[in-house]
Amino acid sequence: MDGNRKDFYIGLSLAVASSVFIGTSFILKKKGLLRLASKGSMRAGQGGYAYLKEWLWWAGLISMGTGEAANFAAYAFAPATLVTPLGALSVLVSAVLSSYFLNERLNVHGKIGCLLCILGSTVMVIHAPQEEEVVSLSAMAEKLKDPGFIVFAVCVVGSSLVLIFAVAPRFGQKNVLVYILICSVIGSLSVSCVKGLGIGIKELFAGTAVLKEPLFWSLLICLVICVSVQISYLNKALDIFNTSLVIPIYYVFFTTSVMACSAILFKEWLRMTTDGAVGTISGFLTIIFGIFLLHAFKDIVFSFDSLPLFLRKGPQGFPWGPQPYVALPSHDTQAEDEVTLPREGSSKGGWGTHQRAP
Repeated sequence: MDGNRKDFYIGLSLAVASSVFIGTSFILKKKGLLRLASKGSMRAGQGGYAYLKEWLWWAGLISMGTGEAANFAAYAFAPATLVTPLGALSVLVSAVLSSYFLNERLNVHGKIGCLLCILGSTVMVIHAPQEEEVVSLSAMAEKLKDPGFIVFAVCVVGSSLVLIFAVAPRFGQKNVLVYILICSVIGSLSVSCVKGLGIGIKELFAGTAVLKEPLFWSLLICLVICVSVQISYLNKALDIFNTSLVIPIYYVFFTTSVMACSAILFKEWLRMTTDGAVGTISGFLTIIFGIFLLHAFKDIVFSFDSLPLFLRKGPQGFPWGPQPYVALPSHDTQAEDEVTLPREGSSKGGWGTHQRAP
């Protein structure tokens, strides 16, 4: 149990470091793509590959590679149910950095969204399973033979091919979901490959001859193909659409796909208690809501001056305060004034009439 707990915290630390590097990589790659667009080069969304000559894009790729390497190692130590949702921290990092380097606004809604992302991630860490279901390549091979996973993999590959060859050429540059769906569904398989390779590398350091296993090399080839497809279509999405739109949608779809794949392949949910499962789902939904606040209201200006006047006046502005309520001219206020003025006039008139009476 102590060994499992130690692996859990190693995986947690690697997942957090991965989020920092990946969140930074989005900003660097976007800056590089914007510089190319300003020079008039053929954009990635139009099929161009001029970004290969841009050093900022390469810096972003190196940062993403470092983050993915840390993420790769995290899957070897911690469950996918924990590692993947913590990718929300990369959304938080990219949102904060984009406000400084891409001149994108981070308003009050965005700050609340950042806090919710941190809160949701903390809840998921507390309730995530701390024991691994698959600890060897032989056990991984048995999992891959599961009929449920085979059906899932066939559906993923089939839907990806339809999106790539039938949908993307017609709607890819008009609808942000097309490219992101390709990245997300392929990403669920890449995470499974990473998990298997991570387990194999742990066995390799333990002295097991995993390099002679065909499964190890099959997972490596599958990972290279999946990551290549993800990078290509994520570049197209970032080039055409706003970063604040791409990143949160990609996170939600990618994380949902990975959690579905993890539930089918590794069955980590079966080892969780009811309160642990409810806590994990609640944390994930909190993260999604935080990301929604972070980006849905990004372009809305919200400050203290935009509050209703009665909220800025303080207690003295309310009807029961010592000052009259004149903050918001409404029908009730006008009626109140009409009642007050005749009452004062009738008071004076009444005294005058009384004085003139014989």
